[in-house]
Amino acid sequence: MIADSLILNAWYAAGLAAQFPTGELKGRKIGGKPVVMWRAADGTVVAFDDRCVHKRMPLSAGRLLENGLLECAYHGLCYDAEGACVKIPSQPDGPIPARAKLRPYSVIEQDGLVWIWPGNPEKIGNCQPPRTPEIVSEEWDTVCSDTLRVKANYRLVIENLLDITHFYPLHDGNIGDEANSRLPVRFEEKIIDGNHTIKSIRHAENYKQPPMMVDWFGLETVDRDHTHHMMNPGLTRVEIRVAPPGKLGAGEDRGYVLYHTHMPIDREHVEWHWVVNTPAWYRHADGSRSVAERFSETFPSVVEEDRWALEKQQAMFAYDDDGYSEVPLKADKAVMGIRKLFAAMEAEEDGSFLR
Repeated sequence: MIADSLILNAWYAAGLAAQFPTGELKGRKIGGKPVVMWRAADGTVVAFDDRCVHKRMPLSAGRLLENGLLECAYHGLCYDAEGACVKIPSQPDGPIPARAKLRPYSVIEQDGLVWIWPGNPEKIGNCQPPRTPEIVSEEWDTVCSDTLRVKANYRLVIENLLDITHFYPLHDGNIGDEANSRLPVRFEEKIIDGNHTIKSIRHAENYKQPPMMVDWFGLETVDRDHTHHMMNPGLTRVEIRVAPPGKLGAGEDRGYVLYHTHMPIDREHVEWHWVVNTPAWYRHADGSRSVAERFSETFPSVVEEDRWALEKQQAMFAYDDDGYSEVPLKADKAVMGIRKLFAAMEAEEDGSFLR
């Protein structure tokens, strides 16, 4: 069921690279699993089961010593950056049990994000985290949100992001209107870097923009290309390009690339970040800041509307269906594609590993 869906065999963004400074422990809950992460002395980010092998004490409550070892706060067992226990204060002369090793998680740092695979490492195969090159490019201005935690299954966030028909009425008066909901949509499904992806694509001509987009782009009436692309279960890429009517693609385009990371904390909570990127040459109409900076000032109110709806939607799954079933609409093709894809992924999960 959507409300308690949880795919572990996938790459999820545990955070921005800048959120992992050297020498700082991070205790996380990812896919219902306790995880401790830190940037080691050689610059790589590592991740392990957060439980000390001795008495289940969370290692994220401990500390990193000057020599780079992680010391448990309970009995002082120390672990190196490979997860091996290398010191037990209560038995300094005795052997360290061979089983005294932390369970590792696969981590990849790429394009400004730190990715973690919380599932079976044998299932990674050729699957790579999606690319997010704008985040680290000097040709783009980038602004990142604070961490947003939503009491809803992350599948609901993904479905929300692939469906812009909810821009009316939920976002009416800021980024949406009824005309937006009526735009024709087409869909693409591809495999990119081992990830099954689903994209919704909309094109509009002589479109009168809603207020926030007029503010961001400085144009009231535009031709517009608008895509929402679920790159994998952990990332959705949104791209908007607008230009005066008849000039789209002729060198006057404005717009943004907006990344949404959606990492399941557990089956009923999601950690959500958005990262907006606008061309570095493009300034807001008032000239005092980039469009990305202006976006970051106004967009949080839109996300709060989504949070409100998602948490109310999640709460309704607590009731028995009692004959109820959702009625899909024409515009739900991408959402239905996501549901089919996740059903296949869930069927492929190794149940013995997860339990």
